[in-house]
Amino acid sequence: MADKTDKKPPAKPASARDARLKAALKANIQRRKAQARARTPGEGQKDS
Repeated sequence: MADKTDKKPPAKPASARDARLKAALKANIQRRKAQARARTPGEGQKDS
């Protein structure tokens, strides 16, 4: 089986930039969500 990274042909400069921005945005959102969860533990989540 081929790796997932081998599926795409070489990206154009604009596409590479878009992919970089998309990855950075995703990481930023995940980091912000983790920070928000750490700030407000238990809020919005109820144990049942």
